[in-house]
Amino acid sequence: MKRRDFLRHAARSTAGATIGALLPAQWIHAAALPPDPFYAHAFPDTQGRQVELTQYLGKPLVLNFWATWCPPCVKEMPDLDALHGKYPDVHFVGLAVDTLVNVEKFSRKVQVSYPVLIAGHGGIQLMRGLGNKQGGLPFTIVFNEKGQVATKILGQIKPEELDAYIQGMV
Repeated sequence: MKRRDFLRHAARSTAGATIGALLPAQWIHAAALPPDPFYAHAFPDTQGRQVELTQYLGKPLVLNFWATWCPPCVKEMPDLDALHGKYPDVHFVGLAVDTLVNVEKFSRKVQVSYPVLIAGHGGIQLMRGLGNKQGGLPFTIVFNEKGQVATKILGQIKPEELDAYIQGMV
């Protein structure tokens, strides 16, 4: 039986309610998958308020791991800020692998319009858990609106490529 015939038949049958248990994992639609476990985290913003990542569900999220001492991170920030302005239906968040003191000092010189949260030095382990085994910076992850990883970028973003990718999501 062809896959499409199987699905059509199952949808019409009374056993259709249990179809998820019968299908191979690759056939289950991504919408049925839960958000990435990373969304269980909360991080302080620059005012010390805890920000739950779950508040960013419902729209794509561009999450950028960066540090004040990382030249490529600093260099890509204006590009990320410009994309943030271009795509109001996409969340952008900077997650600093740095201290609050360093980020506050840095923010007086370089400002961005998207939220900046503080992961501290534990951010390296978080990146490794997301597939960045080397722990290199910058590291950008794009999540879809359901909170699932859509793509990962290790190293400085190429703004035109990220722009095209985001455009394909919205």
